[in-house]
Amino acid sequence: MLEPKKVNLYTGGHRGTEEYFGKSAEKIGIQEVTFNFEGHDISREKGLRILSDEELLRGGVSPDIIRKRMEREFAQTPFMQKIFQVMFHIINNGYQVFSVGWLLRNGTVKGGTGWGVELARLFNRPVHLFEQDRKEWISWVNNKWVTEDPVICHKTLAVTGTRYLSDEGRQAIDELFERSFNTSDK
Repeated sequence: MLEPKKVNLYTGGHRGTEEYFGKSAEKIGIQEVTFNFEGHDISREKGLRILSDEELLRGGVSPDIIRKRMEREFAQTPFMQKIFQVMFHIINNGYQVFSVGWLLRNGTVKGGTGWGVELARLFNRPVHLFEQDRKEWISWVNNKWVTEDPVICHKTLAVTGTRYLSDEGRQAIDELFERSFNTSDK
């Protein structure tokens, strides 16, 4: 079992999933890095790291690639591009990826969260999604989604997810930390 103080959590600090993951991680001593860009409001700034324009560019991906991978359209504004660039840094720094949201019929995840999940799949990272409609964890294993209760087993975690975190989503995150670090004993 990993020691929490040796684990790093990478996030964007957004309201909902990322904020709750960060607060839960902080309670047990996990280090947190929150990536953001100048002028973008977030809910959680623990370990805040503002990315420079040069750093943001390293996470740039053509909107055509995003559209093709996600099989849908996203706004192509400079602001949205920066959101996707920040997501690159979150996923690139964390190895095991946790997300909360909704799985769509095409196997991608709803909203901007979906790009983080797609990057994790593209980078061949262990990726886990708490699917809020199904109220269960699913993981990307051998190129398909399978039901399983994940455990945090890597020193670097990337987190992304919906702003609309349900009570079941909060409970799933709490149970993930309990399974991974025996927090119910603390």
